[in-house]
Amino acid sequence: MTTSPRPAHPIRLHTFSLSGHAHRVELFLSLLGLPFEKNEVDLVRGQHKTPEFLALNPFGQVPVIQDGELTLADSNAILCYLALRYDTSGRWLPRDPAGAAQVQRWLSIAAGPLANGPSSARVNVLFRRPQDPRCADIAALLFARMETHLALQPFLAAAEPTIADIALYTYTAHAPEGGISLEPYPQVRAWLARIEALPGFVGMPRQTASAA
Repeated sequence: MTTSPRPAHPIRLHTFSLSGHAHRVELFLSLLGLPFEKNEVDLVRGQHKTPEFLALNPFGQVPVIQDGELTLADSNAILCYLALRYDTSGRWLPRDPAGAAQVQRWLSIAAGPLANGPSSARVNVLFRRPQDPRCADIAALLFARMETHLALQPFLAAAEPTIADIALYTYTAHAPEGGISLEPYPQVRAWLARIEALPGFVGMPRQTASAA
């Protein structure tokens, strides 16, 4: 039996409680059973613009992880790193070209339609910004395509969960916070339930506009 590598010290996760990008990293760390500690970055007060934080990520965004001498930003990049560094089974990020390409396809969707649709709609509601109707249109198209896809297989990129599912989970699960209902998408809701049933799952607290 192969023993998965473990970090010499807890991984430090720079996060923000309202960030789904940060949550996807926290979720994956928990699913992998890796030791980590969280540092809350107060984006509302501009802590992400301080010289100390910009030294970690010049783009001034969470999440950022520090794993030993490595400092790494960008949630999808972090998911890839953690999978390649700590998941020796290759389950979460397949090593074969076709499997890896399927995961990358969904990571691109997470950075595109998911970010521009459900994620943007949620941010607009939580921070009381004017809502852009295009967010709902993008979300509807995305969820309709996911609904069709998930009718054919239980997870997005393979028959078992991968980091593709982790990248898409949070902003999909919290889409109702942006006024986007998941009721029309039973396959999507069943997929969310499958992820939530995984050992080590941790959710992100539900929010309302008054909480932001």
